[in-house]
Amino acid sequence: MVYRYCRKINKKLKSITMLRKKIIHFTGSDQRKQANAAFLVGCYMVIYLGRTPEEAYRILIFGDTSYIPFRDAAYGSCNFYITLLDCFHAVKKAMQYGFLNFHSFNLDEYEHYEKAENGDLNWIIPDRFLAFCGPHARSRLESGYHQHSPETYISYFKNHNVTTIIRLNKRMYDAKRFRDAGFDHHDLFFADGSTPTDAIVKDFLDICENAEGAIAVHCKAGLGRTGTLIACYIMKHYRMTAAETIAWVRICRPGSVIGPQQQFLVMKQTSLWLEGDYFRQKLRGQENGQHGAAFSKLLSGVDDISIHGVENQDQQEPEPYSDDDEINGVTQGDRLRALKSRRQSKANAIPLTVILQSSVQSCKTSDPNISGSAGITKRTTRSASRKSSFKSPSISRTKTVLR
Repeated sequence: MVYRYCRKINKKLKSITMLRKKIIHFTGSDQRKQANAAFLVGCYMVIYLGRTPEEAYRILIFGDTSYIPFRDAAYGSCNFYITLLDCFHAVKKAMQYGFLNFHSFNLDEYEHYEKAENGDLNWIIPDRFLAFCGPHARSRLESGYHQHSPETYISYFKNHNVTTIIRLNKRMYDAKRFRDAGFDHHDLFFADGSTPTDAIVKDFLDICENAEGAIAVHCKAGLGRTGTLIACYIMKHYRMTAAETIAWVRICRPGSVIGPQQQFLVMKQTSLWLEGDYFRQKLRGQENGQHGAAFSKLLSGVDDISIHGVENQDQQEPEPYSDDDEINGVTQGDRLRALKSRRQSKANAIPLTVILQSSVQSCKTSDPNISGSAGITKRTTRSASRKSSFKSPSISRTKTVLR
């Protein structure tokens, strides 16, 4: 939606009939829509007007205006929020590192494959990390959500240089089906909605740092566990804060990183940054070998970002496994996938005010400075909106003028 929004604004600004006119972006009294409208306007300012995240944020809160924060996709009370400023910083750094590039963004491809019936996949880092819904033994529609066999993805993966697949949930398909097609396949199981152990994080990072092509990661829904481990890689190699990273992952794939996984990333921030510093220092000391050549370009431009992390609290007990233990039970991943499957598509609608919650119906970005995985999601069902409600001080109306 960011791509569509920015493209629409640019088209109007270039129109001769608009030379002596102002563009007024307004929304109603719904606090969620106000926050979403502010997000879109702020992204335009950062991407096209060259504003810093702080400048864009100050303009939007002028006159003591306040906006509710974005929350996760979990049900029940929320104890971790992402702010507009976090989102703007995420977009700015995504531009800096080449994650966001609207010149190469393929809107048709994005909108096709992000649908549950077409594979439910999103690029988090273009040409490097792809998050997707966990495959099953065969393709079918069951319990309100689409299931896809490994063969559904093989052609797309090969066309996009995916060489490695990492599974984080229990076995729902035979990994041999991917291996026989020429892919490396790895299993790193931990329970749905839980946080990974340090050993799993280390194994994940080692696999990704040694993979030559792109890496496709999935759990059951491709949201919680998948988003958490990809976020660990981003924090280590790009020195983005936990909040910025969560914001970016959700911009690319709504509903990612759930519940305690958010606090886990905050606690891992300092240690991952230090590991990244050591990793890059070690690379500089090596001659131009295969390993160094593969990552020198990928990791360039990261060192000038200063550390502002929280105290590291790395010691965590593994949570009890519950992913698929109850065959008849319904997990968080099941609910999120069913919600995506029921989502009604609004093919050609380009509303100026959209629901951009950091939940299942949440963020996604796109336009001429953002890259292959950006694009904020379309509106979802009203029931879904209520389930992912926001909490924050109330405001009556938002009105922004673009000059």
